[in-house]
Amino acid sequence: MDLNKILHSKGAMLALFLSVTFLFLDSKFLLLSIGLTWFLYIHKELVHMLIVTFPRDYTCIKAFLTYKLILGYYQFKGWTVVDIFQTQVKKYANKPALRHEDQTMTFQEIEDHSNKIANFFKAKGLQRGDAVGLIMEGRPEYVCTWLGLTKIGVVTAFINTNQRQHILIHSIKVVDCKAIVYGAELSEALTEIEDNVRDIPLYVSGTHNRPQAKVLPSSVRLDDELPNVSTDSPSKDIKNNKPKDKLAFIYTSGTTGLPKAAVMTHVRAMFMAISARYQTSMTSDDVIYTTLPLYHTAGGLLGIGQCLLGGSTVIIRSKFSASNFWKDCIKYNCTVAQYIGEMCRYLLAVPEKPEDTKHSVKTMIGNGLRPQVWEPFVKRFGIERICEFYGATEGNANLMNADGKVGAVGYIPYIAIPFYPVGLIRCDPETSEPIRKDNGLCIPCKEDEPGILIGMIKESRAESHFNGYADEKASEKKIIRNVYSHGDAAFNTGDILIKDKLQYYYFKDRTGDTFRWRGENVATSEVEDALSKIVQLKDAAVYGVEIPNVEGKAGMAAIVDIENTLDLKQLISGMQKTLPSYARPLFIRTIKEVEMTGTFKLKKIDLQTEGFNPNKVKDPLYFMDPSTNEYIPLTTDIYQKIVDGKVRL
Repeated sequence: MDLNKILHSKGAMLALFLSVTFLFLDSKFLLLSIGLTWFLYIHKELVHMLIVTFPRDYTCIKAFLTYKLILGYYQFKGWTVVDIFQTQVKKYANKPALRHEDQTMTFQEIEDHSNKIANFFKAKGLQRGDAVGLIMEGRPEYVCTWLGLTKIGVVTAFINTNQRQHILIHSIKVVDCKAIVYGAELSEALTEIEDNVRDIPLYVSGTHNRPQAKVLPSSVRLDDELPNVSTDSPSKDIKNNKPKDKLAFIYTSGTTGLPKAAVMTHVRAMFMAISARYQTSMTSDDVIYTTLPLYHTAGGLLGIGQCLLGGSTVIIRSKFSASNFWKDCIKYNCTVAQYIGEMCRYLLAVPEKPEDTKHSVKTMIGNGLRPQVWEPFVKRFGIERICEFYGATEGNANLMNADGKVGAVGYIPYIAIPFYPVGLIRCDPETSEPIRKDNGLCIPCKEDEPGILIGMIKESRAESHFNGYADEKASEKKIIRNVYSHGDAAFNTGDILIKDKLQYYYFKDRTGDTFRWRGENVATSEVEDALSKIVQLKDAAVYGVEIPNVEGKAGMAAIVDIENTLDLKQLISGMQKTLPSYARPLFIRTIKEVEMTGTFKLKKIDLQTEGFNPNKVKDPLYFMDPSTNEYIPLTTDIYQKIVDGKVRL
């Protein structure tokens, strides 16, 4: 045996040191002290990390264990969202539950209204497991409608109110809706697809408030029918509901194609609302303000869930308004508000006003808050706590950053890593496919190494169960098999994240939004962040476009420039300071508006399809002349030279 190796082995040296100490010292306590000191020295980085993160991790683990116990209790009892809500009704019958503009509904009124919905549609012949499409602006009736349908085991399809024509038809057909309930305010959307829904019973809500609305003649007016319906609870139907039953279909945002209907079960919805409640320390005394669409999980389940499952009062505003956001918070005395990152940027863009700090909002919970907006936002509006979270509608990979670490979407306590079913694995930057070892298993990422975020699928756990989509083939495409061991499976979020030494996770990009140019990988979100800062927080969508016979994709940016104030020289100057040459967009397109999803995500698919052809694109186009490094108008002649390979890129 090599003596030199033994002497340089920390383990061998420790054993030798302890043996000698034991022979010459009588005090075993001293021996243990020395051994502990040596151990701490060897693992000083780990010890330092544990000390630094202890307050954060203690709070997180305490909250985790609390909501795990509560969820376990509910599952043991066989309770659903309805059962928990009815316990809140008993506690807070006359307390305001939902408020919208000048309308207020107490917990008892929601119970009564939802019972009417349940009894009405049961009489219409709807069966347990049937799907009903719900297309309505955010207001209390929206919640009462799906809650009532849930009571009789009917699954509500939360359809995006921005959908029109073929996309709306797709959303209705993909889950086989047996009926459609729509708000009078969306009559036009239904009229446009009238020929495609002739065989589906239609019900309209809100005609008393909108008597001029041109509703479809075949529609049953709920405002006229419900007053005559019983408020008795359909107790037998409620008892037949189980925690793992489908509660709703919630559609993915459709940033890259047709929306997919994700399955939301009772237990999944309970997990989302209750876990967020304990991680953010919300109580029944909080008044929560949401302007998020109720057809998505953030507003419709996480936000509304604080009312239905936690007894809090929730204020609903149908559409986000930057000028009225803080006015509403003051009017309703809100203590918690929900956000999407883009909303925070819009709020910062509004000129400073006295109400910026006269509100009572202390905590804001949401996702997508970019680092360059985070600190200015907190400072200007006096927000004590930002709770940023990560979680896809259909996914099981959930993270929460409840301690305000700027830019982080969440963290995992070090001691919880072996038990928490979320991790990062290496992937091919071009194909987005997992990179595997010789044995066929995936490779976990190290610290500061970007990778795909995955959620290990464990059917027995609410936080890691994967329900998938209504389309089973689409569900299978999101599953990675043989991840850490042969036979296991994980949900593929499709998102690239990175973690640091303290186990904070940071969003980098979506796999579909990363393109390769000049041998380098370009993350579109990073370029968008830089451009947004340079052009004074204007909306910018960055994507890759193909050039014939050129490897990779060239960067292109569509920038909203309503007043024609975009300074291209300033843009070039700013990019030279903040972006590497390969990440600077080769093409610029100025537009009057960029289409967004209901959660303020930029829709890039149409922009990407149109590309940089001036014969197809009517908006102003610019090309970065490689000889001068300046943007020049992209004419038909220059375009043809680029396509023919006559311009050196």
